[in-house]
Amino acid sequence: MEYYLLIDFGSTYTKLTAVDTEKEEIAATAKAITTVETNIMEGFNTAMEEIHAKLGRQAHYIKKLACSSAAGGLKMVAIGLVPDLTAEAAKRAALGAGARVIKTYSFNLSSDEISEISQLKPDIILLAGGTDGGNKETIIFNAGMLAGSYIRKPIIVAGNKSARDEIRKIFDQSNMEYYITDNVMPRLNVLDVDPAREAIRKVFMSRIIQAKGMGEAQNFISGILMPTPQAVLKAAEALSQGSDEEEGIGDLIVVDIGGATTDIHSICTGMPTKPGVTFRGLEEPFAKRTVEGDLGMRYSALSLFEASSTREMKKYLSNKDQDVEAECRRRSQNIRLVPTTEDEKDFDQAMAKIATDHSMSRHAGTVEAVYSPMGIMYSQEGKDLLEVRYMIGTGGVLIHSEHPHEILEAGTYRQDEINALKPVKPNFLVDKEYILSAMGLLAEEDKDLAVRIMKKYIVNV
Repeated sequence: MEYYLLIDFGSTYTKLTAVDTEKEEIAATAKAITTVETNIMEGFNTAMEEIHAKLGRQAHYIKKLACSSAAGGLKMVAIGLVPDLTAEAAKRAALGAGARVIKTYSFNLSSDEISEISQLKPDIILLAGGTDGGNKETIIFNAGMLAGSYIRKPIIVAGNKSARDEIRKIFDQSNMEYYITDNVMPRLNVLDVDPAREAIRKVFMSRIIQAKGMGEAQNFISGILMPTPQAVLKAAEALSQGSDEEEGIGDLIVVDIGGATTDIHSICTGMPTKPGVTFRGLEEPFAKRTVEGDLGMRYSALSLFEASSTREMKKYLSNKDQDVEAECRRRSQNIRLVPTTEDEKDFDQAMAKIATDHSMSRHAGTVEAVYSPMGIMYSQEGKDLLEVRYMIGTGGVLIHSEHPHEILEAGTYRQDEINALKPVKPNFLVDKEYILSAMGLLAEEDKDLAVRIMKKYIVNV
């Protein structure tokens, strides 16, 4: 037997998936607490013992591939020219690369903003601004502000190409670590985020090996290919579009609810599906990811409560006598709490519904009536998800829920939210074996096999 061993060094758990290439099935899975504080290989070795118990120590692995968010993921600051154009384009490039954008800035940076960036301690800075041949003064000014500060983090320059020579001089004189790539918005409202995403991935790769024990892991595995969220996005793209031999399933949304964040991935053009609606604003990426850092089941439980309300939470609870704020606080203080009682399961289910509802509202586009001399017209901003065929749930709360379809249903179109372009009647699927990140890795080596396995293991609920 020959296997691929696919590894996710997660922020909480290290997850291993062994794929049997002959039978085209998941041969074994295992997980253990990620031990980034001591040596990341301790948790990996614990999980690997489980795999050995199932497959034997002599099992032959064609390749051992990994993704990781074990060093806390990738925290980024995005800087652009104007908030709704190049700053937003920079943010989308960062999110698509698996980063967590902690702040965006626009126009000329002030000394106060430079101090704030220093205090935020980002892992990487994405510097954009201006279309090619357009405004170059702002990005050059911001490069000078960064070079003159105490901030010494890798900087990816993805702005107006006319400013590159001047920025090189500025950064070279200050011995800054920087990488120049294509403009994220070469023309007005037109995005080109893939080169910036690849540059971010390369910086991530060089940074992640600094985690304790990761150097040892590098010797054992074939390589860490990408951040975990990017692996999930790649899996979603493969399942949606298919491969050389395999048909894809079409437009889809992935809802990934975690302890700290809720990530939404949508794979579709998102252009208007209804007649008489015109699109305005920044072009939407076909594969779009958003991260809601205030909507999580454990680390962010209190901020989830603050983003909603007691009344909204009780709308979803069976036992409405539960103390909503106290239960959220208990989860934020006990991040490894596993629900065992009916009330605990009920409360987690309610939290997951709110996380899905709010994150989908933020991810989906909106439509509004515009009055003109020709009468009422309709204008869309963001992605139209009304006719998306599938919503796929992943993450612990969805995988272990007895009613995962109810959680996903909370993110669909509602009559009291008529301007939100959420999906109307999608089919609900669940990643029961927790394989999406593993399949993103496998797709880099054998996309046909990855698509076939996802079709087999991501189940209809």
